[in-house]
Amino acid sequence: MPTRQPYLTSCVLLLFAFSYANAQSHDWYSQGSFAPESRIAITINNDLPIDRVKCPVIVSRADFPMPDVHEMWVTVVDPSLPPAKAPSKELLARQGGHQLREEKNGHAVFHQLDDLDKDGIWDELFFQTDIPAKGSKTVYVYIGENIRGWNKHGTHANIGSYCRHQMPFWESESVGWKIWFANCVDVYAKRGPVLMSNRLYMDNLDGYGVSHLNREYGSDIQSVSSTFGGGAICLFEHRDIPEKVSLPRFTPAQKEFGLSKLWNAGQISDTRYAYEVIVNGPVRSMIKIKTMNWDTGAGRYELRQYYTAYAGQSYSTCKVQYRHFKPKSAGVKMGCGIRKKPGEEDLVLKGGVIISSGPEEIKDPENIDDREEVMLEFVGKAIVVKDRYSPEYQFVKAYSGNHAFKVTPDKNNAYEYMIFAAWSEGAVLNTKKEFEAYVIKTAQEFNTPLRINVGPVVKAMPAPEK
Repeated sequence: MPTRQPYLTSCVLLLFAFSYANAQSHDWYSQGSFAPESRIAITINNDLPIDRVKCPVIVSRADFPMPDVHEMWVTVVDPSLPPAKAPSKELLARQGGHQLREEKNGHAVFHQLDDLDKDGIWDELFFQTDIPAKGSKTVYVYIGENIRGWNKHGTHANIGSYCRHQMPFWESESVGWKIWFANCVDVYAKRGPVLMSNRLYMDNLDGYGVSHLNREYGSDIQSVSSTFGGGAICLFEHRDIPEKVSLPRFTPAQKEFGLSKLWNAGQISDTRYAYEVIVNGPVRSMIKIKTMNWDTGAGRYELRQYYTAYAGQSYSTCKVQYRHFKPKSAGVKMGCGIRKKPGEEDLVLKGGVIISSGPEEIKDPENIDDREEVMLEFVGKAIVVKDRYSPEYQFVKAYSGNHAFKVTPDKNNAYEYMIFAAWSEGAVLNTKKEFEAYVIKTAQEFNTPLRINVGPVVKAMPAPEK
């Protein structure tokens, strides 16, 4: 009907104008000569009544409206952050053409496009943000070639030959983790915000004596030996003995060959491990551990673990997935845990949270000289299992005493947990009170992910004709 045409046209124009107005709710970002013509809005919602700081944001490629894009065409901008000023001539001379230029309407944030399955295609866009309690914010991904903006690394991960032993290392600037005994985690902590594991494995420095080289490097703060250390997976295979556990490095094959009580037998006859760097900074770093050929005598198992360190944080997440889970009897439970402190212990048990802290003596366990033990006012460790995996606390008296959870995995035989560490000589979380508050708060965040909405690709509004 002809009389309806003006009305329909008006509606279309109003919708068009509304979409442009919505797209222009923040002025468009520019940096030097970089003036992108399209962008994608990412709206982030925090449902918790607490402020979240340096909180991980993950956008799957499946949820991204432009999945086929080169990494140098992606610039993530927070419009709430103050723009960078124009660099000085001295700074440009030192940093060269890739130095960040003068910004307008926000600040570019460090991000990663991570290829997790190593097929040459990125799987996740990752960055971190601050977001207030019960708040929301919009961050933009600008599309267009942009080669400027150095990114200082706040995390590191690699595989190093350490005392003739191939080992994975992953760290943030306050705390780091490494694997000396199979898949039971060692912990080292720093006095200053610094990445230093590359010095540990490249120069083969004693973790307990590294502070003689640089005091900020700190020290190993975790003796593992036969224990779970700073974090380990386990299996509860014996329903009639609730606290009896199976660990990959303590097997019948080890006893049969009469080898060390702390190491597996040969790599063909016993459990074997393979380590891989999946991501190496700048804002998160990830190590993959494959545990294979694990025969407990009561079942055969293979699994994958993905340990991730995050910039500005004192925790590592761990995703576990059993690829082969073949127990000989029903009722086997998966689990994970940490070592009980060997001395005085302040223990917090709260749902899926275990915090073990207190004063502790630190010394190289080899006892090669007369160096006195260093008594620290506070060393803290913690483990948090997501509530969705129904964590059930179990104390494990064997292996020098450990705090553990039995867990119920998802339909893919997978589950997730976090490990934490801190000490009294650190730049952050250097008291029991601060550490416990941090663990409890982070556990809330772990159990309540950010709600993320990704918008469509929006073109910039054309400049008005003069």
